[in-house]
Amino acid sequence: MSDTEDKPPPSRGVVRLPRSATPVTDADEEVFLLYTSLAARKAADGSTGFRGLGHIDSHEDTLTLTFNLGAPARRDGVDGDPVGREHPARSSHRRKARPKRNQAERTLEVEIVQDKTALRSRKGDTGSVLWHASVDLAEALLRQLHTGESGSLLIPDILANAHIVELGAGTGLLAVVLAPFARHYTVSDIEDLVPLIRKNVARNLSSSPVPSPKPKGPISPTQSNITVTPLNWIELRNASTTLKDKLVPAEPADLLLVVDCIYHPSLIPPLLSTIQYLTVPGHTSVLIVVELRAEDVVREFLQGWLELSPAGEWEIWSIGGLMQGPYAMWVGWRNVVDR
Repeated sequence: MSDTEDKPPPSRGVVRLPRSATPVTDADEEVFLLYTSLAARKAADGSTGFRGLGHIDSHEDTLTLTFNLGAPARRDGVDGDPVGREHPARSSHRRKARPKRNQAERTLEVEIVQDKTALRSRKGDTGSVLWHASVDLAEALLRQLHTGESGSLLIPDILANAHIVELGAGTGLLAVVLAPFARHYTVSDIEDLVPLIRKNVARNLSSSPVPSPKPKGPISPTQSNITVTPLNWIELRNASTTLKDKLVPAEPADLLLVVDCIYHPSLIPPLLSTIQYLTVPGHTSVLIVVELRAEDVVREFLQGWLELSPAGEWEIWSIGGLMQGPYAMWVGWRNVVDR
């Protein structure tokens, strides 16, 4: 085995980069690889690759999700890499992963309230219903954190003392399932969605506890470590320097989470400026997940991210294998640069 294989995967703050992670330096190349892989997946399994907008079920007022927390199936390959799964959570009726012999099956049930009326009546409102990307990321991270995988994407010991800030949180699912593993979780979206997020946080974290797989599992699930706050990227971008500080969380983010927020060209500039403003060089990890829809929108976002700052300040890594489906996942890290 080579010296490189003996070394543990590198980390960027709370995020552990898998050995399969690749640096992104050219938006056109990254987009070509992503959509070529998506087309190959379509040819191999007969799926369409694309599935419309990507919401779970916009006709239901409440969705019940059951997450399997048992040990995920491993791929053959380098030990320590995050792994994918065959059957992500969809609802309480989905197929359960088969547990290993003598291993108890553990599940977590979450109820998410949707505002289906707002989806149809409020212009530009997409966050009032639940989307596939949030569900699939939730299950992938939960399985890793509950089974204590040595190669988990998020490093548990660092995460336990971390402040997570989520942008464009929609229904608040990720806050519900990930907050018990962090010290503080700030969940944000536009003002209109704040009541819905608060309702889902209260509905889930005041009822059934998150199962702990071992003594050093997640903290007791209470609302005390979750802050729900409005954060409008456009307002932040247009605000004066003095006002900006009043619009964002006072505590710096250790992990900035952006899931399925890249879908409309007009939102790309304010999203990028918000990411730039909230990221502390040498401190904040950025985790972005996007469902692959319009190729030009994904390209525009990546190109804008690469152009945010001087050469060498931003590292962007492409992460594959953690989520099964038409997704891209990137980890960003802003280096401290002498000026």
